[in-house]
Amino acid sequence: MTTPQASQLDAAQIQALMAIVGPDAVKTGDEIAPEYARDELVSTSSYPDAVVEPANTAQVRAIMRFAHTHRIPVTVRGAGTGLCGGSVPVHGGIVLSTTRLNRILEIDRECMTATVEPGVLLLDFQKEVEKLGLFYPPDPGEKSATLGGNVSTNAGGMRAVKYGVTRDYVRGLEVVLADGEIVQLGGKPAKNSSGYNLVQLLVGSEGTLGVITKIILRLVPLPALRMSLLAPFPALATAIAAVPAILNSGVTPTALEFFQDKVLHAFEESMGKPFPHTGAPAYLLIMLDGNSQTELDAAYAAVAEVCLRQQALDVLIADTSERHSALWEARGSFLQAVKAMSEIDEVDVVTPISRIAEFIMFCDSLAEEYGVRIYSFGHAGDGNGHVYLLRDAMDDATWRQRQDEVMRIIYQKGAELGGAVSGEHGIGRAKRVYLHEQVGETYMRLLRQIKQVFDPLGILNPGKII
Repeated sequence: MTTPQASQLDAAQIQALMAIVGPDAVKTGDEIAPEYARDELVSTSSYPDAVVEPANTAQVRAIMRFAHTHRIPVTVRGAGTGLCGGSVPVHGGIVLSTTRLNRILEIDRECMTATVEPGVLLLDFQKEVEKLGLFYPPDPGEKSATLGGNVSTNAGGMRAVKYGVTRDYVRGLEVVLADGEIVQLGGKPAKNSSGYNLVQLLVGSEGTLGVITKIILRLVPLPALRMSLLAPFPALATAIAAVPAILNSGVTPTALEFFQDKVLHAFEESMGKPFPHTGAPAYLLIMLDGNSQTELDAAYAAVAEVCLRQQALDVLIADTSERHSALWEARGSFLQAVKAMSEIDEVDVVTPISRIAEFIMFCDSLAEEYGVRIYSFGHAGDGNGHVYLLRDAMDDATWRQRQDEVMRIIYQKGAELGGAVSGEHGIGRAKRVYLHEQVGETYMRLLRQIKQVFDPLGILNPGKII
């Protein structure tokens, strides 16, 4: 498979792109804003030669035919909220922005599906379906992400413990292949055993196999009621150790999150407002939903009893929409709060639920040994911890050395515990080496062979995953 080199588009090629999408939908040179050179992982940065904003599938097809003919790298970009360098055009070429592919095409209440373009924002989509009494459960922390980006990384989020992740809701895709050919994969039917499941192959492929131009998503009925519980604990180990007991209580929480007091302090300092409770070393934040108050009260009583039996200092209930929203809006701001303190690098290793406490405590133990601040929070209910290394005042050489040392140790520990490199953020550029080390050459050879079939010239998001 050919690896494309950085390409400087000439004036004629820029004019050809403008002829496809219109002159106002192509940006070059100083017109390209800095955010198109990076995602939220600011340590990886590279400018494209052009940013192109197609408005429909026909334009995407024409762009890919042009890029294929001229062997120009194409990197698809949604909102750029990734944390692995996945949307960074490391070989230059074209950034294909989905900004204008932002329509909700259909909400089919009979089939319980929605058909959308990839540039639709998650937050906007969730609001629209909930107006109709429907529910799209995947709930990544970054609500300004696009649905195309969520599908490309198989985003998970806080409700995965009960409802699953993005791939559990993708029924069908329209995809433009590297040579411009359009394929329809899957559709509205709830079952499909017709050959290989190419839909699920594309989910999580991070733009390396094709350009997604339409998505058919499964919806479910909107739960009538919800409440949240906040349980402070005397130690992080105690809090996380309570998670298996909660999951074995007969109640499946909608979400089950853990975080430390230092994350709360970062939130309060960054956001300038208090968290509803402080003073404990660690917390579990639990969401419950249901269709009757009796059902919800029984679930609350069972979970509260388990928490107290597992040494929780208290169990606080948020049973109004205002209190519930305040807790989860704060939780959704934790990453921004940590990023406001320092440049960061992140890990989203996922382990078996029974090993999450051991993994997080191990990561915390590295802070003093290696002289780097480490903050953690995440999805305790599905074993997906988010661990952040803070650069603080380290010079470039020291930071790179500490990053490399600590990251390798963390990923090795995750593998030792039966975990995987990424639970929901993807591999992108930043985690390639760790993926290779964990899964081995046979696995990686299969990935390269799949890539060869879909993209023999290697023009789709080169330098990512494989």
